[in-house]
Amino acid sequence: MPAEKNGRDGGVQSLQRAFELLEHLADTGGEASLSELATLSGLPMPTIHRLIRTLVDLGYVRQNTNRRYALGARLIRLGENASMQFGAWARPLLAELVEEVGETANLAVLERDEVVYVAQVPSKHSMRMFTEVGRRLLPHGTGVGKAMLAHLPPEEVRSLLDRTGMPAYTEHTFTDPDALAAELSRIASQGYALDEAEQELGVRCVAVAVPGAPVPAAVSVSGPSGRLTAEAVAHIAPAVQRVADALGASLSQAALSV
Repeated sequence: MPAEKNGRDGGVQSLQRAFELLEHLADTGGEASLSELATLSGLPMPTIHRLIRTLVDLGYVRQNTNRRYALGARLIRLGENASMQFGAWARPLLAELVEEVGETANLAVLERDEVVYVAQVPSKHSMRMFTEVGRRLLPHGTGVGKAMLAHLPPEEVRSLLDRTGMPAYTEHTFTDPDALAAELSRIASQGYALDEAEQELGVRCVAVAVPGAPVPAAVSVSGPSGRLTAEAVAHIAPAVQRVADALGASLSQAALSV
């Protein structure tokens, strides 16, 4: 049996190509034909077919009834475990943020059209916010979700909202896509998102997207609206931005060291 050629970074070429195909599938929205994958990757059709069949056999890709290929369910477990490891890595920075601002700090990622909380460090106040790690919410009704959506292309946001709908968590939740689009534009300009009792009454949240994260991610600080006043937000927002930037810089350094 002939030996595999080495890829440009010394790895096995077929393994490198298989991961690139998974990335191409993700870039196309999770579904593509063999010919589309051949165009995107520049690989010959026989090579594409061999790699895809292997990925299908392993459960990382599935073939739909329309004969197009989509990301497989086996990737979900890998993604969820990676998200939790990401959260564990971020906890020291979240703890520093809590020490600085005195309120609960969170880290969330966007996964399968939902916000998933992957880490939290609670405040020391007796009255404090608590979100269970692993909890899933729709992004339009959360500060972290809006911070992440503000950094996605508008057409991707519209497609996501078409899939999920915009149910109201409270009377303050955005339920109109045009109003949300205007809000996301404001968030992109000011650099942080506010959840004004949109997910839970009596709670305010300040959230900032993590730059350069491998998946959309955001850091937030949340607390009772009575403590997170406009004056408090003016102090907290820059602190959240610093932590988000620090986490993004750590991710970039880790990627360069691989």
